[in-house]
Amino acid sequence: MSEKLQKVLARAGFGSRREIEGWIASGRVKVNGKLAIIGERVEDTDKVVVDGKKLAPQKRIREERRVLIYNKPEDEICTRNDPEGRPTVFAKLPPIKHGRWVSVGRLDINSSGLLLFTTDGELANKLTHPSSEIEREYAVRVMGEVTPEMVQRMHEGVLIDDHLCRFTDIQFYAGEGINQWYHVVVMEGKNREVRKLWESQGLKVSRLKRVRFGPIFIPSRVARGQYRELSKTDVDKLVRLVTPED
Repeated sequence: MSEKLQKVLARAGFGSRREIEGWIASGRVKVNGKLAIIGERVEDTDKVVVDGKKLAPQKRIREERRVLIYNKPEDEICTRNDPEGRPTVFAKLPPIKHGRWVSVGRLDINSSGLLLFTTDGELANKLTHPSSEIEREYAVRVMGEVTPEMVQRMHEGVLIDDHLCRFTDIQFYAGEGINQWYHVVVMEGKNREVRKLWESQGLKVSRLKRVRFGPIFIPSRVARGQYRELSKTDVDKLVRLVTPED
């Protein structure tokens, strides 16, 4: 069965479909030795080359989908390259022969914890799309006195940057005095949403660590700056989150 070229390359992790359309227009993609055109459809047997790099057979990409769990330290950024020379999360990932690793969402430079990477760009896009409504759980150290009224407001929702943001769950975890740990859950993971919700109540977040994405928890045996490949069972759990039931 044929598929649109930009969908095939997005699934292989080369970029978004819109980005890839620009690459096709600028002559960076070839199909069977000829310059590709936008909207072109390809079969599994077609030879696709991007910037001189041959794409793995589509059947292999679909059947050998890989997912890594990475324990991001603070001070690493989630882009592939940084003009300022700051360390990037991609630098510590294992090399792959075909395609590339695609991050499933991001964490800001001051946040740590669970990041997922996959060789399937289409899966990454589905997992991060707001319509998927996948829970993200964070451990948060908060400076300041947290009152029941604040917790209620963050449960009900606060308008931030013209978006209604809310925690679907807030649980006290540990701590005394002005430094207390909470576990909170959000559904979309908008940019700095967790920090902004606490800051809307006049509180400061001094530590922020993602501990869960959907059914995947960060294992204690994966140290900061290290990764582990998920089993097929865990990968299938993620795929089921974004696969409509019959």
